[in-house]
Amino acid sequence: MIVIAALILGALIGWWRASRLGGTRPDKFQYAAAHALGFAVIGIFLTVLVSRMT
Repeated sequence: MIVIAALILGALIGWWRASRLGGTRPDKFQYAAAHALGFAVIGIFLTVLVSRMT
């Protein structure tokens, strides 16, 4: 569940950042994808950490 939330949050942040920088639609998709992947990796680590602590 953490991974999905992180993935969506990362995509939204990436889209927002590209919009602020004046990017075109492909730029926004690329930023969204890159941020989504980065946040998903962090989410996986958090999921494993929480799972091992419980």
